Amino acid sequence: MTLQRENATSLYEQIATALRQEIQQGRFAPTGKLPSEAELSDRFAVSRVTVRLALGRLVDERVVERKQGKGTFVKQQRLRHRLDVLRGFYDSLAQQGARAGMELLRMEECDVPPGLQETFGIEVARCLYLERLHCVDGAPVALAQTCMLPEARVISREQAQVLPSYEMLERLPGWHIVDADLSVTAVAAASDIAACLKVPPQSPLLVLRRTSRLTDGRACEATVFHIRPERFELVVRSELEARLVG
Repeated sequence: MTLQRENATSLYEQIATALRQEIQQGRFAPTGKLPSEAELSDRFAVSRVTVRLALGRLVDERVVERKQGKGTFVKQQRLRHRLDVLRGFYDSLAQQGARAGMELLRMEECDVPPGLQETFGIEVARCLYLERLHCVDGAPVALAQTCMLPEARVISREQAQVLPSYEMLERLPGWHIVDADLSVTAVAAASDIAACLKVPPQSPLLVLRRTSRLTDGRACEATVFHIRPERFELVVRSELEARLVG
């Protein structure tokens, strides 16, 4: 791009526009790192002050972010998961156009954890445990740890590697999920969770707990998601009918 120096639009705004277009075209993928201020200054034949103003505009627009000592990077897309819609985590990623992936880390039958005995019923002693890592663009964004009723043991390893939880469960004879309870908290990442998500230990994480029920009222699965908050936000849509009184 050649800057129009006689144009009423300032030089730094023209530079910001050019960089914004290049970002939209994916020019700086896969690292997302922009050229240095010195490189941009040479490219556009302007002062570094002008370049700094252009980058500042993009920072204000949340198009890029500055990382101390590393440079300026394209701001990663922030993904959303709605809590008021009965939808699996993987499906939520895929519906936003994200390049979603899932890795099966563990699959085994085990005793029902003490904290879930009341959820599944005291008569249920065993469960199927799955541990799966959700990724976007090859980078981990969430770790899902799921316990399912023992009838789910017929699920194959091949299915567990590629199918969302709800799709797996809905394939079981007579099973249909009708509702789910969800709660959200925040924790400091334990060392094993941090290693899976590739964050430093004690990093802040969102924790989403989900318990899903079948038409007969039984809880069929309980999942704990540890989520990297810089890539994700959990949202709810509320509808309120308001009236003026008096």
